[in-house]
Amino acid sequence: MIKFENVGLRYGMGPEVLRDVSFHVPKQSFQFLTGPSGAGKTTLLRLLFMSLRPTRGLITVFDKDIATIEVSELPLLRRRIGVVFQDFRLLDHMTIYENVALPLRVRGREEAGYRSDVLELLKWVGLGDRLHALPPVLSGGEKQRVAIARALIDQPEILLADEPTGNVDTPMAKRLLRLFLELNRLGTAVVIATHDLGLMDQVEARRMILSEGQLEIYE
Repeated sequence: MIKFENVGLRYGMGPEVLRDVSFHVPKQSFQFLTGPSGAGKTTLLRLLFMSLRPTRGLITVFDKDIATIEVSELPLLRRRIGVVFQDFRLLDHMTIYENVALPLRVRGREEAGYRSDVLELLKWVGLGDRLHALPPVLSGGEKQRVAIARALIDQPEILLADEPTGNVDTPMAKRLLRLFLELNRLGTAVVIATHDLGLMDQVEARRMILSEGQLEIYE
């Protein structure tokens, strides 16, 4: 689904922040991306989401070379990818319910066909009683759970999650991990960037360790 071949990235004239990165994300796979702070995990996720383009090397997403993709093609490709970024990117003027339902509305779905799914997912992430709350009144952990629900609501082909359990307690982290595993069981490829070794130890999954701009993979 995604393939990196000898990818390098630098900002301006600075040193490369990623060097000779090669890996692939197979269909229905589950993998953790880890490494020290500043190693480039978020940058790598942005490349996966096609919000950055590499300085060198080849990245293919759904069999398309992102270096040659037309700008007009990007929105349709990105709709196939669910993303949880650390800054959440919620819309402050919309309720929790509306934020989570937004990907479905963008696709032209009628509310009668998705309302029960949105309600069920919000209950799963512990926000079933906050449907009408606006993001500015939420805690960091609550915002994170809204962002996760929004990324999952349309059952994307790939899920990219940047520290998705970083602002929640241990029981909720375990609950969210079960949600990711269930989504994976239903066919979604999952890439989770995390520092949480305890979280990773709960699942037998491939680990991709990024350090000093280079990637090592442990199956």
